[in-house]
Amino acid sequence: MKNIVYIVLLLSQILFAKNDFEEGNTLYKKGNYSEAIKAYETVLSSKKHSAELYFNMANCYYKMNKVAPAIFYYEKALLLNPTDVEIKNNLLFAEKLKIDEIKEVPKVGFAKWLQNFTNLYHYNTWAWIAVIIAFLFLGLFLGYYFSETTLSKRFFFIGMSVALVLVCVSLAAAFFEKTRFENEKPAIVFSEITPLKSEPKSSSPDVLVLHEGTKVMIKEALDNYRKVQLVDETTGWIEASAIKEVKD
Repeated sequence: MKNIVYIVLLLSQILFAKNDFEEGNTLYKKGNYSEAIKAYETVLSSKKHSAELYFNMANCYYKMNKVAPAIFYYEKALLLNPTDVEIKNNLLFAEKLKIDEIKEVPKVGFAKWLQNFTNLYHYNTWAWIAVIIAFLFLGLFLGYYFSETTLSKRFFFIGMSVALVLVCVSLAAAFFEKTRFENEKPAIVFSEITPLKSEPKSSSPDVLVLHEGTKVMIKEALDNYRKVQLVDETTGWIEASAIKEVKD
């Protein structure tokens, strides 16, 4: 009986979340962006989230010219769906609303090649590629085992060798991407204007001044301050209350 109650509660939560999401979409189409956000936040309060939900919330904030929350929710949408072209394009439009224009320091040499290669897919996708190639390897092995001619055995052996290399490459790419994902702690500046300090105290000199919507990477935490790095590799300390972490 208790299990049935849990199932009913779960189904009712899903139903209510779906209704709130659809209500938010309807309000968005009518141009009632602030009301649409309230409907979407109701969905979030029920611990239901998706790339589409974050994307729609970001669109509402973008329409309201609220740069920080727009970029924040586009970034959250990309975490769940990193290959979505529409999310990436809308994020680029939102970033044009920023005041800070910080040029990213490009990676060069092997580091650039490695990042560009592993960034082709999400680490889960790389893992699935490794599994598929592993099945291919198994098929080639069976072909090699049951082959009766030298030529066919040679063909299957070469195929097995190539498949084995590809499995190792895919697993390495999955591991590299997962490690990078777990180590990165992106955050968005929400304060309209906030100083980047040379040390974690209010009396220290300002490295520079940041404005809302700027993306930073958290490197260290100390009391009410966070050590962050910008895309141009500038580092400094910022008050924790001035930023909002993209990852929950």
